Amino acid sequence: MSNQEETPDNRLRKELPEEVAAGAGEASDAPESAVAPEDQRTGLTGRQRLAQGLWPPRVTRAQLIVALLLFGLGFGLAVQVASNSDSDSALRGARQEDLVRILDELDDRTQRLEDEKQGLEKQRDELENSSNQAEEARKQTVEKERQLGILAGTVAAQGPGITMTIDDTKGTVEADMLLDAIQELRAAGAEAIQVNGVRVVAGTYLTDSGNSVSVDGNKINAPYRFKVIGKPQDLEPALNIPGGVVQTLEKEQATVTIERSDKIVVDALRAAERPDYARSSSQ
Repeated sequence: MSNQEETPDNRLRKELPEEVAAGAGEASDAPESAVAPEDQRTGLTGRQRLAQGLWPPRVTRAQLIVALLLFGLGFGLAVQVASNSDSDSALRGARQEDLVRILDELDDRTQRLEDEKQGLEKQRDELENSSNQAEEARKQTVEKERQLGILAGTVAAQGPGITMTIDDTKGTVEADMLLDAIQELRAAGAEAIQVNGVRVVAGTYLTDSGNSVSVDGNKINAPYRFKVIGKPQDLEPALNIPGGVVQTLEKEQATVTIERSDKIVVDALRAAERPDYARSSSQ
């Protein structure tokens, strides 16, 4: 009977292990039911889910437009930087005397424009203050006609300038090289130009013609001789700037000689052409 009798302490000893075991079992099961990650249900690892979230990218239309604009801006800046680098490298490699000559040429161009401005202002003042405005206007008209005749090539001209001779024994000089020389001379203030007996005017064009060059349809052969009226101190440095006309021609194995003179005669003339359609608008 004593063995069958259960005291409260005996009952506690019997029940306690079962309760502890049950509690331990419940605690061990809790993490499994609490965690239950989604990747266990889908069969994917966390890295695979991250990769699926990043690729393929979900790009909106606004984001695409912004990306294209930024790409265009970056490309334009890169081109501009490359262009500036090329021009800067050309000047960076120039000698000090060449840089001084370029600066002097820019100063001379500025001075020419200032002189032209003062001349026009003087003509205006003379017209406004002259007692005989009709006679003064006639004189200025005659002078302007003479100046325009020189520019149009219809009258001969003389004055200080240079003579440039290009010997092309290899036949490598092309029309575009001579055109570059003409453009550089004009930019330096040339007022009248003649090439091998052909007057150069505003509408002059040059084309390649076999081993020679044609100027306004007139075939000319080497050596090419330029007779140019203008300020020699401006014309010669403009041709000799680093990377300019003379260096370009010398790279083509041509020989360039430039001579200054106090009197250059440009006597090749162009026939005055009457326009077919244009008429004066003055009444």
